[in-house]
Amino acid sequence: MAMPKNVTVSSDYPIPEKMKAWVLGNPGELTLAEKDVPTPAKAEVLVRIDAVAICATDLEIIYNGPPAQIHGGDPFNKNFTPGHEYMGTVVALGQGVDEYEIGERVTVEIHAGCGQCKRCRAGMYTSCHNYGKNYGDVDKGHRANGFTTDGGFAEYAVNNINTLVHVADTMPDEEATLVVTAGTAMYGLTELGGLVAGESVVVTGPGPIGLMGAAVAKALGAQPVILTGTRDNRLEIGKQLGADHVINVRNEDVVEKVRELTGGKGADYVVECAGAPDGTNQAAQMLNRGGKICLAAFPHKPDEVDVAYLVRNNIYLFGIRGEGKTATHRAEAFMRQKRFDATLIHTHTFDMADLHEALRYAKDRVEDAIKVVVKNKHAEVRKVAAE
Repeated sequence: MAMPKNVTVSSDYPIPEKMKAWVLGNPGELTLAEKDVPTPAKAEVLVRIDAVAICATDLEIIYNGPPAQIHGGDPFNKNFTPGHEYMGTVVALGQGVDEYEIGERVTVEIHAGCGQCKRCRAGMYTSCHNYGKNYGDVDKGHRANGFTTDGGFAEYAVNNINTLVHVADTMPDEEATLVVTAGTAMYGLTELGGLVAGESVVVTGPGPIGLMGAAVAKALGAQPVILTGTRDNRLEIGKQLGADHVINVRNEDVVEKVRELTGGKGADYVVECAGAPDGTNQAAQMLNRGGKICLAAFPHKPDEVDVAYLVRNNIYLFGIRGEGKTATHRAEAFMRQKRFDATLIHTHTFDMADLHEALRYAKDRVEDAIKVVVKNKHAEVRKVAAE
């Protein structure tokens, strides 16, 4: 493919004019189509996508639309490609890019804020005031790949350099897709104060973010780390990732047990990753007075919260969106240092052409799927060549 003169390319990584990409039609309908390979602009690179992890939010977007927003509305029938937890190889550099090299392996954050609103200037780019404004006369420069622009269920994607995280050659592709998941957990703990060493942390819900939440909390020095949930096998994985105690909420009174494990006072922090009915109230009851809650899940229905209890007990409530404040960089560093084994949550791998089946495994939890990864064939070709 002939890129513009101000885009740097290499003969080692030939770029085709067209690529295969999954396109969202009506709700729940994905079609494998042919698209033009995108061209990186200033401060952007072209990433050859090697692997993508499926997130629960991908399923929400594919079947319901929000939080994706394309051209100011729902993402359906707009030639939109979802998918956001991807990693790959830099194959072209936009104008002025010298922070990364062609051939460098990277994983990506989702959000590149507009860079000019109040939140972006404070480092809260996942809360950009110009979310979704990247088209026509309202192009403010915001990008959130797989949400407001094309994402990773394709062969190539353009990314702003601010969204890239270097990946060590020793980290497998599948593990690299999990950096964003760990980054979300890291962001939650950052917003709670970050200095959790010696403090008690409860993580509710042993889904991907909850399991990474237990791992990151332990890596940060929290003591004890308590993981709650309904599936014993997932709770066991949580123990392998660093949880000191696990509670099956079907078998025990979770609030009573948390208080027992914390000397009767309650925990210092709760990271709520279950999105369960009454989850906020239950989290509050697990805390000691002055404790903090981080909400990291999307409940399916509005949650009626006992505000009086929060006020009487001076409880702080934080909500997070994504993996802000460069938390992915810190998460990748922990993973590279083997502070925890993120691969424990990777359960299944499919070829990109089999995305429908991969989504079914993720949606229906077939074979107790936790994190399902899809890979492009060129990633396997590269692996064989390296060997």
